[in-house]
Amino acid sequence: MLSPATQVHSTTQVTVVSGEQLLATGQANVMQALAQASAAITSPPQGGVGNNSYVQTMQLRGQSADDTLILVNGHRRHIGANFNANAGPNWGTEPADISLIPISAIDHIEVITEGASALYGQDAIAGAVNIVLKRDTHGGSINFKNSGYYAGDGQGLDGYANWGTSLGKLGGYLDLAAQVTHQQPTDRTGAFVGQLYPVGDSRNETASRDVQRMLGIPKSTLETISENLSVPLGHDVNLYSTSTFGHRRVNVAETYRSAGNSLTDTNLWPNGTIPYIQMDQYDFETDNGIKAHKFGFSWDAYVNFGRDDQSYSTVGSNNLSLGENDKTRFYDGKAITSELSTGLRGSRNFDIGLAKPLSLRFGGEYRRDTFQMTQGEEASWIGLGAMDHAGNAPMAVTNRGRDIYEGNVDLNFFLTKKWEWTIGGRATSYSHLATVETGSIGTRYNFNRNWAIRANINTGYRPPTLGQTYYFYNAPFANYAIDQLPNSSAAAQALGAGKIKGEYSRSYSIGVDATPVKDWHVTGNLYYIAINDRLASTTTLGGSGVAAILAASGLGNATYASYYTNPVNTETFGGDINTDYTLHTPHVGTFRFAFTFNYSDNEIRSHNKTPAILANMGLNTFNNYAEQVLLRSAPKNRENLSVNWTLGKWHVFVEEQRYGSIVFMASPTAPPLQQNAAFLTNMEVGYKILPQWSLSVGANNLGNKYPTRVPKSVSAPLFGAYKYAFYSPYGFNGGMYYVRTAFTF
Repeated sequence: MLSPATQVHSTTQVTVVSGEQLLATGQANVMQALAQASAAITSPPQGGVGNNSYVQTMQLRGQSADDTLILVNGHRRHIGANFNANAGPNWGTEPADISLIPISAIDHIEVITEGASALYGQDAIAGAVNIVLKRDTHGGSINFKNSGYYAGDGQGLDGYANWGTSLGKLGGYLDLAAQVTHQQPTDRTGAFVGQLYPVGDSRNETASRDVQRMLGIPKSTLETISENLSVPLGHDVNLYSTSTFGHRRVNVAETYRSAGNSLTDTNLWPNGTIPYIQMDQYDFETDNGIKAHKFGFSWDAYVNFGRDDQSYSTVGSNNLSLGENDKTRFYDGKAITSELSTGLRGSRNFDIGLAKPLSLRFGGEYRRDTFQMTQGEEASWIGLGAMDHAGNAPMAVTNRGRDIYEGNVDLNFFLTKKWEWTIGGRATSYSHLATVETGSIGTRYNFNRNWAIRANINTGYRPPTLGQTYYFYNAPFANYAIDQLPNSSAAAQALGAGKIKGEYSRSYSIGVDATPVKDWHVTGNLYYIAINDRLASTTTLGGSGVAAILAASGLGNATYASYYTNPVNTETFGGDINTDYTLHTPHVGTFRFAFTFNYSDNEIRSHNKTPAILANMGLNTFNNYAEQVLLRSAPKNRENLSVNWTLGKWHVFVEEQRYGSIVFMASPTAPPLQQNAAFLTNMEVGYKILPQWSLSVGANNLGNKYPTRVPKSVSAPLFGAYKYAFYSPYGFNGGMYYVRTAFTF
């Protein structure tokens, strides 16, 4: 049968992170746990301000969050509806959200660190992450976790459980899992700088300036459930189903609006206000199919549907354009994505006289992607719009879709007993975009059971998401407004947007797999990734010429704008090492030592031509601010060193992490600031009270490390809000403690 897992010892580099390793990190969120366990992944706890705070995203090998293909049991997972419109490592991305899968449902996660579009599917420019769910036929667990930060805030409660049972007597199974997480907010925002009240009001001298809350983890509640089942229908025929459902509610604090701000309705807010954006999300995916062995082939026929529905509201706000009818709460509309995919995969081994049988894999798939934005209530967008976050105006409303047809063929064979080759090809046709072909060639030579070298050449393609083409957003401020324009809009086209294209990539890697001695494993890689027509947002475009074009396009209240396009061509030089050693002793227990390292240096090879209309106004499509955020907002290097010790009823886990430096740009006009490299220590101590009951206590960031402080000269023009880089790769909340208990049955 076709397996949901990936062959580890092959021409492709695959790192496996077990469910136990995920839990050992002390994190209950899958994304946070995976990022902590793998140095190849960076994932800041807060990817930026505003809606960038809703969903945690990942960067694999320093590439865009959209350049990693997410799979569940080997099948593509749908992307989310959250478009990260603000600056940061995930700027302009719309990736799949793996945190909507209960951590208790996961058997292991496979991180494929190769440009693997031809082998795994389009979008896998940086690689792929395959989440393999449990297939237990008996037993389960119930887990509870309580956590909080040293500073006294950010209290978190997690409960997660799983249960498995057999179905029939022919190997069927049903695995159910659920998780509920409630996170209280943190606050690391600086004291307010500026006029709290109108000029001349004596309260400006005496009122508390501890009024800002935008730099912190938002308050959130997340509920997720999953099922994974297989039912034998006969000899070599199985019906399977995998489904997940998640509901998330998030409240994100925005910029404090003082009573002296010209947009504040002082009749409603005599002392100023903190607007909040509320997101209410419902996410669902079901993957159903039949696996069979017929006519000498293994077959997998499936239908998969996923949908992410996100509703937004602005609260604690006002809209001065409403006059006497002003209000404090506004419904902003929705963003919705969906994906329907259906396909057939097959595989068979052929004996053609080589050292080992030739393995053939092939498949075809049809997908239907959609993206919708619905209108907010009129009060949320009319005139000035809701303060800080206006609702979706009529021009933002859209309902777009595209059809995708894809086919692939992969061959795996051994020229000799020690020399393995993989050749793959994939052709994909996108309606309204392009038909593209990608390919890969990989080889592996096994000197013996303990030593092997491998090399790969891959080409890849990633289309823009529908959100990157059609998303519209308006941000009103006191004396100006900024619009994120759909690339296809009349305003963006008048500003030289042209037709948005997909990214084309070439990647090369060479690596070694070794087991120098028993229980010691080592993998190492060197890689190069070149991406043409890199997808990114333009810098914020402004000036009288831009304002005139926006006004002529019906956007008279907008003074600045940006749009998604293909401004640059990039290249990445990198390398990584993964090694672990297990030491078994007769008297002092078992020790597992592990070390992972990744280095990714992203650079711009060349800039695509600035549109003439912008060049004539003295503007660049991609200025220094946009470059710094693209290239330097994630660390070039990460290292993890850990020891996991078990002895009888005790276990101790200690991990030392190092994050390389980043460059923080507080605003387009602020100077670049370097956040220094940092060492963080994580630790957990556990004890089995009973064979089925265990208790653990631990801390992440044991030494209470904070990022480099932002100078007051930089934060003051931004009302003093940013004490730290809001996209720091390890956050800005300091140390976190937790207590966890688990019951198994």
